[in-house]
Amino acid sequence: MEESPDPPFVETYKNLFDTNILNEEHNDLFMVEECELPLINLHQLKYGDKFEREECKKKIAKASQEWGFFQVVNHGVSPNILGEMRTEQVKLFKKTFNEKMNIDKSLNFSEGSYRWGTPKATCLRQISWSEAFHVPLSDVSKGFNSLSSTMEEFATTLYELAQELARLLAEELGDYNYKLDYFKETCLASTCYLRMNRYPACPISPQLFGLMPHTDSDFLTILHQDEIGGLQLFRDGKWISVKPNHEALIINIGDLFQAWSNGVYRSVEHRVVTNKFKERFSTAFFLCPSYDTEILSCVEPCVYRKFTFREFRQQVQEDVKNFGYKIGLPRFLVSTN
Repeated sequence: MEESPDPPFVETYKNLFDTNILNEEHNDLFMVEECELPLINLHQLKYGDKFEREECKKKIAKASQEWGFFQVVNHGVSPNILGEMRTEQVKLFKKTFNEKMNIDKSLNFSEGSYRWGTPKATCLRQISWSEAFHVPLSDVSKGFNSLSSTMEEFATTLYELAQELARLLAEELGDYNYKLDYFKETCLASTCYLRMNRYPACPISPQLFGLMPHTDSDFLTILHQDEIGGLQLFRDGKWISVKPNHEALIINIGDLFQAWSNGVYRSVEHRVVTNKFKERFSTAFFLCPSYDTEILSCVEPCVYRKFTFREFRQQVQEDVKNFGYKIGLPRFLVSTN
């Protein structure tokens, strides 16, 4: 019998399946309205006249303030690069589970790059029915195979796009003395991350998450997803489903940008829901600073106290270990006492 590529979800979480009865009302969490994210044509930014460029910048800033998410077309990332990245990703995830558990060394990835499920889930709502390779870009250049070379080309292109968008968003904050070269100086290619995700078909979908609700612990995330769908975000007190657009890349604001902008740009909670019949693939690029980078707004009074990226990550990891979920930015609010 051929060994399955899927992680052993059912065997690992058998006790939770046996002891937890999922109410029908939980289905309502997944029966949500579908929407299209604000769509921005970056062709105007690069080739438009002065008025078109300014209008494009304003649209990006407005979406980042009101939605925390937007999608871009004519983004400059070639379909060939996106297609090759997906091909290599699918090939990697088709390996057996045991091969993936032991593949870090052969790919020169850091130990623990391969992840699946939720290590300390105590209930079904804490299970993430997915697997991923979460890889620092400093690891990518070490490899000498088609996967590494494709990842490097993909990441380099997205890094340039992320830097362009971050600088633009800083400019749109106005006359607050924000340092426009801040991201070039703190977010080096070597400090960023690439995450390849696979969401296997889930037999009890839609009662489990593919990825639990969370915000991103970075400045900006750029996501390339397939046509299956499943990404949802929390807006105006309810969950909405993001309609896939095969020509677009999805951009979302991370926690660090929300803090750095003093709450002007929003890091919005989002999740992935499972599909009963089809697997889903996505690849995310995370614009991250070095661990010692200090995050502090130029605006007074500051909503968030000064903290380093290392401190933020350590606090998130500690909260996940103690409570089973991330608390994030509320930990770093300036005390009002």
